[in-house]
Amino acid sequence: MENARAFLLGLSRRKKRMIQVACDVLLVWLALWMAFLVRLGIDDLVNPLEAQRWLFISAPIVAIPLFVRFGMYRAVMRYFGNDALIAIIKAVSLSSLLLAVVVYWYSNHDPVVPRSIIFNYWWLSLVLIGGLRLAMRQYFLGDWFTAAQHVPFTNRNDGLPKVAIYGAGSAGNQLAVALRMGRLMRPVAFIDDDRSIAHRVISGLQVYTPKHIQQMIDETGAQEILLAVPSATRARRREILNFLEAFPLHVRSVPGFMDLASGRVKVDDIQEVDIADLLGRDTVPAQGDLLEHCIKGQSVLVTGAGGSIGSELCRQILSLHPTTLLLFEHSEFNLYSILSELEQRITRESLSVRLLPILGSVRNQDKLMDVMKTWHVDTVYHAAAYKHVPMVEHNIAEGVLNNVIGTLNTAQAALQAGVSNFVLISTDKAVRPTNVMGSTKRLAELTLQALSREPAPVMFGDKTNVSRVNKTRFTMVRFGNVLGSSGSVIPLFHKQIKSGGPLTVTHPKITRYFMTIPEAAQLVIQAGSMGQGGDVFVLDMGEPVKIVELAEKMIHLSGFSVRSEKTPHGDISIEFTGLRPGEKLYEELLIGDNVAATQHPMIMTANEDYLNWDVLKVRLSELLSAVERDEYSQVRQLLRETVSGYTPDGDIVDWIYQQRRLEP
Repeated sequence: MENARAFLLGLSRRKKRMIQVACDVLLVWLALWMAFLVRLGIDDLVNPLEAQRWLFISAPIVAIPLFVRFGMYRAVMRYFGNDALIAIIKAVSLSSLLLAVVVYWYSNHDPVVPRSIIFNYWWLSLVLIGGLRLAMRQYFLGDWFTAAQHVPFTNRNDGLPKVAIYGAGSAGNQLAVALRMGRLMRPVAFIDDDRSIAHRVISGLQVYTPKHIQQMIDETGAQEILLAVPSATRARRREILNFLEAFPLHVRSVPGFMDLASGRVKVDDIQEVDIADLLGRDTVPAQGDLLEHCIKGQSVLVTGAGGSIGSELCRQILSLHPTTLLLFEHSEFNLYSILSELEQRITRESLSVRLLPILGSVRNQDKLMDVMKTWHVDTVYHAAAYKHVPMVEHNIAEGVLNNVIGTLNTAQAALQAGVSNFVLISTDKAVRPTNVMGSTKRLAELTLQALSREPAPVMFGDKTNVSRVNKTRFTMVRFGNVLGSSGSVIPLFHKQIKSGGPLTVTHPKITRYFMTIPEAAQLVIQAGSMGQGGDVFVLDMGEPVKIVELAEKMIHLSGFSVRSEKTPHGDISIEFTGLRPGEKLYEELLIGDNVAATQHPMIMTANEDYLNWDVLKVRLSELLSAVERDEYSQVRQLLRETVSGYTPDGDIVDWIYQQRRLEP
């Protein structure tokens, strides 16, 4: 059987069509002969091949051209579906009508053919021609018992992983078909909340209600559950996941409708459960006027365009029809990656956007100003920064130069180039920071706050003391962790689960705010459109999440159990490694309590303290001088004096500082 299947599949398309045509001619003759048999019976049957030879010659001459016209020989047998069945019904029905006309015309020259013959020929042709194609589809799929799961003596073990599909709707049925065709998994059951279809059979699979999941596991031996509820809200998906966590099943999901519609994924692209579903946050619809205000028909520059936030900003900006999008990035690989992705999308969607990749560093103010002036930039989204807390703690100079001086250079270049809008991507770690990264990001905020309040500032480092007219509207957007970003804990947990554990958590009480990257980028764009100048916007991050609980959920939804003192026979353990240098147990979004609502329900504005530009310039000069001399204790002291609430925890762990202390 396997050899015959492989041989037939290996034939050329021309030979396959010839075989189909030959089979259809034989089936037409067989249907016509059986039509006489049904009408006359065996006793009264006269050999129709002798009495009505003209009819057997006419039938295929009428039918085959119509079969060709209706595309019956273009359908691929393995993917034979409802559309092909409808085409067969139309072609067979029309051919029967034309054959009836031929019979009526020829009856003047020959004994009359019984009228019921045409009707019998019609339904017999449908059964034979349609039935053969359905049978061949099952044959080529190698699954004769797809719809016979509950038929006695048809159960078999093909060695494929057994999966249950949560959701018996259109997405679930498409997934079942795709899994059978791919033959990588074997669907064994549906699970659905709809009680009206409970215990019924759909696509050959029994439907179970959620309360009967354990019964389903016992009866089918299911090892995984695939979520096929792409239209469900995040809150509903969270309820489902919380319920499934109690069962020893690996839970995965099919993509959402937007991913399917965009062509990025297919129905059978199975993926791990989206952590955003565990948070249960439903996104608030974007306000179109806010999204387009600073982008549509304008020239836009994104610094750090290859990073997690920067790249998502670029994707969303592209949809808002700027005239020019400049990708400013110091990593060649990251720049190439996002450029390739956006170029493919521009070609696919026929977008009229000029896309320009620019290699450069935010430490080079002259390069930044030259780029902004040359391309007449209207809006800058400044996402370039070092964000990994322990990494910056060990490399203080780089953190200061990139996060503080880099922001200063970009802001001053924007001001000198006459850029209209400047949006800084900030972080919740800037609030009462305990680490260098958070303090440098707060200092970057202070820089923009100070510049925004100067109508004609003298640039930092400008020895000519020439004032520059300030036409730039500076705003800052502060939010917490984004899921899937570089350095995020989620990819680390996935990797540790795959390797058998343990999962490493720094502290049992550590909590973090989380938001998806697309939602964060969308809110950043909208917040940047609302500012008047010097505004600090704070995104609503929802409720903080305990990292240890997140780790436990990921273990359970991967089909494993947590190993602990109470459950020593569990699969994967969780180990606490201790807080890393500069790491806080809890993150905050506001320094004070002075917060106000905006026109967007997910965006608030904070009234934060600021420093005068002349005072800040002196502090920045002292800070830069201390960095150049590698005097990191002085750097820490200056950050303490400048950044409100900065309370460094522990000793200085910068690599250079530590090495010099060891030297005699």
